[in-house]
Amino acid sequence: MSGTVKAGSSKEFKTGSWRTLEPKYDKEKCTNCMFCVVFCPEDCIKSKDGKRLETDYDYCKGCGICAVECPIKCIRMEEKE
Repeated sequence: MSGTVKAGSSKEFKTGSWRTLEPKYDKEKCTNCMFCVVFCPEDCIKSKDGKRLETDYDYCKGCGICAVECPIKCIRMEEKE
């Protein structure tokens, strides 16, 4: 079938070039609550040992859900560079 994408193949496609805004977070202000990690629909905010890591911009589409859900508002959406 033409135009069909097999299930579970999203990691094969770098969709980050679609975004016009990108999330930037303040490492000093971040409390590692992990809300951004849990709510990111693209699973592009990683964590390790209870600490938030950098955003994988290859897959971030700039939806802003992480910024909306952050309880301390340490994430802001900025124009893509």
